[in-house]
Amino acid sequence: MGKLKTYFTNHNETRDNHQDQSLRSHYYKTTQKKALEAVKEMMEQMDGFSVSSISEERGEMSIKGKKVFVVVTVIGVRPFETSVDFSVTTNTVLIPFDFGHSQKTIKGLYENLDRKLPFLHAGGTQ
Repeated sequence: MGKLKTYFTNHNETRDNHQDQSLRSHYYKTTQKKALEAVKEMMEQMDGFSVSSISEERGEMSIKGKKVFVVVTVIGVRPFETSVDFSVTTNTVLIPFDFGHSQKTIKGLYENLDRKLPFLHAGGTQ
C-alpha cells in the first residue's frame, strides 16, 4: 500500500526511516553551511527552479519550480556529517494527486546532490 500511496498524493517528503528506501534522508560528509550552499547552487542551475527564501540559522530553503514547491532542510548532525531532507508538493489543479511526480522530483534532486557532495549513507543505514 505504501508504494501505491506515493502515486496517489501530491506531496512526498524524506525522513530517516521511510519505508520507501528512495525517500530516506541522505547524509553527506560536509558542514551544514557548505551543504546549504551546494543545494542553493544546484537549484539555481536547474531549469525551472528558483530559490524563494533561505534561513541559514534554521537550515531551511524554499524553492519554487514548475508545478512544484520544495522545502529543503539541512541539519548538521555532527562535525562533517550533514543530513539533507526534501519536502515536495505538486501544484495540481484538477486532480489531488501527481502520479509519483513529487517522488521523482526528490529522486532527481538527490541524484544531483550526490554528485556535488560526498555521500555517506541514507537514513536508517550506516
